[in-house]
Amino acid sequence: MQIQDNVFIVTGGASGLGAATARMLAEGGARVVIADVQEETGKALATELNGQFIQCDVTQESDGKAVVAAAVALGTLRGLVNCAGIAPAAKTVGKEGPHSLELFQRAVNINLVGTFNMARLAAEAMGQTPEAEYGERGIIINTASVAAFDGQMGQAAYGSSKAAVAGMTLPMARDLARNGIRVMTIAPGIFETPMLMNMPQEVRDSLGKMVPFPPRLGLPKEYAHLAKAIIENVMLNGETIRLDGAIRMQAK
Repeated sequence: MQIQDNVFIVTGGASGLGAATARMLAEGGARVVIADVQEETGKALATELNGQFIQCDVTQESDGKAVVAAAVALGTLRGLVNCAGIAPAAKTVGKEGPHSLELFQRAVNINLVGTFNMARLAAEAMGQTPEAEYGERGIIINTASVAAFDGQMGQAAYGSSKAAVAGMTLPMARDLARNGIRVMTIAPGIFETPMLMNMPQEVRDSLGKMVPFPPRLGLPKEYAHLAKAIIENVMLNGETIRLDGAIRMQAK
């Protein structure tokens, strides 16, 4: 799969892992559609990358369709990278009572349903494009988390939503094989995202030291580097790759 001269959608593309991925794609010669709820930062990045910003709530079918339509209008849609998500923290039963059902449902709705919504809509459009080398038409990269496998205390909502994203990878890849569309998932460890960067430096340093090697937080550009390798290697399909420096999260 070639990046040059093709169109790619990045959800959650206004910041963090998504922004790094959008930059990588633009540097590779792609036309990038940034889909995010963050209008100001999304528009600024789209202008910088000579791409297009579409305000998008990934859980809404109409928003997803608008993003895909904008991408198709730019050229041949070849890829979707799903980075949109939230990471709530709450115990199943805490000091103030049981976990908020609304919070749990919101995490699942954005992280899982939103990912599936964008994947199904992009896959339909990619399935109608001309075949590239080896009969390939497109690539979908979803984002899980090591919390899908090593969920910590307070991550029941987050961990289960990300485990479902990982669990969706193989059946979706099998569904879309006949369309020439690959599906892969990246499960990042502890990365320098906007949420973590708002924490005190000593907290970030402590988290980084939990990683066996390299003993630091992951960099968004390292996520983007893996996404690039996945896009370009046609044999990568139906699998979840941990990108975590060999960390295995402790209970807390």
